[in-house]
Amino acid sequence: MWRDLRVVEESESTNADVAAAARAGAPEGLVVVAERQTAGRGRLGRTWTSPPRAGLTFSVLLRPQVPPPRRSLVPLLAGLAVAEAVTAIGRLDVRLKWPNDLLDAAGGRKLAGILAEAVALPDGDAVVVGTGLNVTTRADELPDERAGSLLLAGAAVTDRTSLLKELLRAFDRRYIAWVRAAGSAESVLPAYREVCETIGRRVRLELPAGAHVVGTATSVDDDGRLRLRTDDGAEQSWAAGDVVHLRPEG
Repeated sequence: MWRDLRVVEESESTNADVAAAARAGAPEGLVVVAERQTAGRGRLGRTWTSPPRAGLTFSVLLRPQVPPPRRSLVPLLAGLAVAEAVTAIGRLDVRLKWPNDLLDAAGGRKLAGILAEAVALPDGDAVVVGTGLNVTTRADELPDERAGSLLLAGAAVTDRTSLLKELLRAFDRRYIAWVRAAGSAESVLPAYREVCETIGRRVRLELPAGAHVVGTATSVDDDGRLRLRTDDGAEQSWAAGDVVHLRPEG
């Protein structure tokens, strides 16, 4: 489905570039890859930076023909595709922290972040999905001890071209199957739940407004929301927030 792949030397934000292309009428299947990104954005307004040519920074344009409520699954679908690609070609054991942070299963360090953004258009909404994957980033180039890279995790493959091809193949497979299933949760969530490290963990969910809630993550519901059970036994599903995995008590 990737009909137009553009590699640029530098971009402030590949998500912003693809969103602008969508507004200009670009069809589904555009991919923009940047060798260096200077003002990349993560979830909750965070920044994403990587040394030139040490990672993969790219965004894709989707125009999903599925019922609008089902589009909430796109971030999880994207995370699942990245996890499957890294497992297949890098032969690395990885997990997902809800909704789609890619973690090295052995060390728990973050290897990739994904940001999905809707773009309102006169002919229907588009979705831009941006991925930032640390590939050969050295320890001294990482922002903090919670971050990692495929190289540091011992991945079998750190060639960025091979990785990009496998990432796009995996996304293609998952996305087409999801669209053909009319956005069905069953086409994404069973496999997603298998690799979601958050389910069953005690977590702190930091909410966009600045508050937080602590509890045990019991599931990811069919809308892609994280379901938490707090200490008083109440359960609630959350559509957005930043998860912190807490250490077991005692």
